[in-house]
Amino acid sequence: MKVNIKLLVTILVIASFLTGCGFKDIDNRIFVTGIGIDPSEKEEGKYKVTLKLAIPVSTIQQEKEPSYQYLVHEGDNIEEAVRILETHTDKTLEFGHTKIILVNEKLLEGDIKEFMDYLFRRGDIQTIAWVGAAKPTAEEILRTEPKGESAVISPLSKFFGNVGTESPYIVSTYLYEFRRSFYSEGIDAVLPIVESNESGSQLIVNKSIIVKEKRDPFHLSSSLTRDYNALANNIGGYSVKLETDELNVVLNLINVNMKYKVNKKNDQPASIKINVKMDGVVSQSDKRLHVENLDEYSKLASKEIKSELEKLFTMLQEEELDPFGFGLKYRTMQLYEKDMFDKWEQAYPNLPFDLTVDVSLKSTGTIQ
Repeated sequence: MKVNIKLLVTILVIASFLTGCGFKDIDNRIFVTGIGIDPSEKEEGKYKVTLKLAIPVSTIQQEKEPSYQYLVHEGDNIEEAVRILETHTDKTLEFGHTKIILVNEKLLEGDIKEFMDYLFRRGDIQTIAWVGAAKPTAEEILRTEPKGESAVISPLSKFFGNVGTESPYIVSTYLYEFRRSFYSEGIDAVLPIVESNESGSQLIVNKSIIVKEKRDPFHLSSSLTRDYNALANNIGGYSVKLETDELNVVLNLINVNMKYKVNKKNDQPASIKINVKMDGVVSQSDKRLHVENLDEYSKLASKEIKSELEKLFTMLQEEELDPFGFGLKYRTMQLYEKDMFDKWEQAYPNLPFDLTVDVSLKSTGTIQ
């Protein structure tokens, strides 16, 4: 019995030492839900870092609206700014729950390697945090707090992935995806642009930006973002207006699928063959439609959408941008050669597209 008591006392003593060395009580920690990176307002070449902190629910249970704390500081680099911010609170900043990282779109015009390197070298920032381009500033977007939102989950994170609204207008990019696409040869990174309305009460995400090293970012409008995202990520909800002399309808394309391959000739890229299939229904019409005419409507839709997509692919070629990863596909088809990617970059702007669009309408909706 005495032996057991001594053993128990020994275990308790050891446990107390372990607890004191490595464990931090949850009351002594505060969670960083969002990180904003802006250029300094005071001095060129420096950074302004904004941290959005979620106040524990137990301390705001009487509050009707979400409650956050914001820490802001400018420094020569991001590391320095964050270190100073750690002295602005009596709790340990926990970055493991960071869901959103916003970068001022102006910073994307310069060398982004510095802040990307910092984000990846911090082992406590998850690479499955969402990344977006903030307009006008990351701080302003982080401070936008739509009414009725919970303080536990950042409102911004609900826009992306399968958590909130799944829409072809909303590009969702993880931190690891952004880094992989930015540094890989043969594909260019795409980020959502996050804005707020004039009153600062609502968040808006329906545009995107293509980021490529050594050149200015290229903005995609809402419609171009929809076209790119629907094809690149096979996202439904693709609405198209179809107008002819006899027809005026709106189509809801529920399923979208794109497959492509790079054709070669004499061991050189010769063309890009793209096959797009879409399934959908008629969601709006100014006249009564008949089921027996669905094939005719489908052909008209295929022709109209093909024309629009050809404009998208041609524009990307002219800008020498490749967010779909055609070059990456070409690389996987080739045995490694020192100048392999140089050949692709020279050929890509002039490669012909062999585009096929097949729209299959399943229903005319409720009006027949």
